[in-house]
This record gives sequence, C-alpha cells and structure tokens, in this order.
Amino acid sequence: MSYITRSSEPVILRASKEFPVVMLTGPRQSGKTTLLKNLFHKTYEYVSMELPDVRGAATLDPRSFLEFHTPPVIFDEIQYAPELLPYIKERVDARREQPGQYLLTGSQNILLAEKITETLAGRAAILRLLPLSYRELTGAPQAPLPWEGKTRFKRDSLTYKQIWETFLRGGYPELAAGSKRDIGLWHGSYIQTYLERYVRTLRQVGDLTEFQTFLKMLAARSAQLLNLSEFSRDLGIAVNTVKAWLSVLEATYQILVLRPYFANLGKRLVKTPKVYFADVGTLCYLVGLKDADHARSGPMGGAIMETAVVNEVVRTLTHKGLEPQVYFWRTAAGEEVDLIVDTGDALVPIEIKQSTTPNPSMAKGIEVFRKDLGKRTAKGWVIHPGDLKLPVGPDAAAWPFAEL
Repeated sequence: MSYITRSSEPVILRASKEFPVVMLTGPRQSGKTTLLKNLFHKTYEYVSMELPDVRGAATLDPRSFLEFHTPPVIFDEIQYAPELLPYIKERVDARREQPGQYLLTGSQNILLAEKITETLAGRAAILRLLPLSYRELTGAPQAPLPWEGKTRFKRDSLTYKQIWETFLRGGYPELAAGSKRDIGLWHGSYIQTYLERYVRTLRQVGDLTEFQTFLKMLAARSAQLLNLSEFSRDLGIAVNTVKAWLSVLEATYQILVLRPYFANLGKRLVKTPKVYFADVGTLCYLVGLKDADHARSGPMGGAIMETAVVNEVVRTLTHKGLEPQVYFWRTAAGEEVDLIVDTGDALVPIEIKQSTTPNPSMAKGIEVFRKDLGKRTAKGWVIHPGDLKLPVGPDAAAWPFAEL
C-alpha cells in the first residue's frame, strides 16, 4: 500500500522541534504508526509496546528498559505500558531543553488522557490523528476549508458516484487505499476487534452483544437529535448506561457529539446533542449498506452526507493541531443549521444537502441564523455532492463537497 501524505505532518514535525515528548493519539488503524515511521524512520528507533515480551520488560524494570532504548525513540501503543510514563518524565527532566526525545502513540484516549496530563504536563504536545480526510485521499492534504482562504490546490477528480463509493469505504487508510479489500469483511473485523480489545476492558460495558445492538441502534439515529430517555427505553437499558457507553465511544474516537450552539455555555452542555459516527464507512457498515447507490438513494442518504461533511471539517481542523469548535443550531420554531464552526473570530454556518441541485431555499436556516446572531456570523455555505458553485442568498454560497 502506497503512503498517503497526511495534513498533520507539518504540525507533528513542528511539535517534535519544540517539545521533548510528542503524544499522537487516535483510533485504531488511523495511520499513527505509518505516519511516524514515514517522518522519522531515519533517525528514530521504533519500539512496539503491544508485544507481550516488550511490554513485560518495560513493566519489570522501566529504568533499564529506557536505558536500553535511548532517545530519539518511538514508543508505539504506549497505553500497554503506562508504567513507563513517570520514568520518561524523569529522563526528560534531566534534559528538558532537548526537543523530540520521545514520540508516543496511543489508541485508548480513555486510559491515556489522565496519565499523560498528570505525568507529562508541560513536556508533551498532545496531537490527534483521525482517519483520512477527503482532501488527504484526493492528494491535497493542505487544501484550506472554503472560509479559510482562496488558495487553490489541485485535487484528484472524483465523479459523483465515486464520492459515494468513498463514503461507503470510509477513511481508514488500510481500506481507503486498498481498493481491492472487501469493505464488509474489513469493517466487520474492525468492529469485532474494537469490541474485544478495547470495550471489554472497560467497566462500563458488561454484555458485548448488547453493546453491539447499541452501536447499530445509534447508527440508525446518526445526525439526529439523541433523546437519551427514548433511546434507553427502546434499548431496554438505564439512561446512565447509555451515557456511560456514549462516553466510551467518544473517548475511543468512534463517535462525534455535537451540541447546540448557545452564547450561554451552560445551555450547550445540558441541551439535547446530535451524534455522528467518526467514520462514515463505519456508519454504512452498521446500518447494513453494501452498495453506493443504495447508500445514496436510501433513507440514510441524508445522514451519510451530513456525517461525511461533519467528519471532513473535524478531521481537517484536528490535523492542523486545532481543537474543533463545532456545533449545530436549532430554534424552538424549528429553524436550524446543520453545522456551526466557531473559528474564534466568527461563526460559520453550514447547511448540508444531499441534492446535487442547490437552490436559495436551502439557505433559509443560514439567513435566520445570521439575523439572530448578528455581526459575529460569517458567510454561510451549502455543501452538496454535486459540482455547482453559485450564490444561494445574499450571504450564502453553494459549494461542492469535492472542494470542501
């Protein structure tokens, strides 16, 4: 499989020149190991902590282990040997001025976040690598989002049908780049491995079969408001269990939770959220879709398109080293905007449509949003899977997903 250039490469290289430790987290199979090996294979030793004998040596005698594997070194899947972290801190503190000593990867954010924060605070740059964005897949990893600037990047040209086939495959590098791989077999194996290797170890999950049913029901509600009480009643489990399981999925990078935008932060935290799967291919697999035409024309078509756009925005911002500030907006009267991106300077409203024929009515929610929120709002965008670019209102433009 040929290497696909990632948007986050400049960020990781910069961090390795500024921090003694760089921690790269993200879901399984998102390409963390491949990325670090590609960038640093000439100068860094590589050590996988997933191997039982290596893990045993690190746990039994951490100081001797680190003495044997001296910087610069990559410790892959560090969550298997978290006992090393205090000893890494000890060695880093002895040479605090030396950047790029240790590159760490980890797939279990739920286990790593607290230990990294406590042990390596101020010493580590913590970055995330998510599955491939569309811009990475099409050879333009540094292409800006439409509202970020007018710089043009040449991309591979995909047809409307190919875009939907891309949605069906998803963004995990092994599947996205290996066009001959069986989609269903790959995603089935991924989900099963995820359940067995990660979910089983977490106290919040007892019955894996019940959790798998939970995943499928959640997929069927993708891009919808998630009423936790209703969802728990349909599944036959307690609301607190639903909340715990959602936390597991979010912490292991399997879902994105979007909260409604309110100027009052407290309101954002208590109002009903929307949930998206963090990979559109995973979503398609869980709802049983095996054909791009069925995905496009079936009842999940709108949710798939919306999931793809939300993921593209989140991946693009994340791979720049940013923490995406993304929301949705909805009024009591039913007016809504699918996605709000808070850039810090402005609020960018985005409507997401499945139709390839944009028209002014699609920007109605954007107009209401801009009127209600005032000066801080930016020009709005209607993202669609076709190839048309045209104004659809006084302050909104239709824009192809292929150039998002």
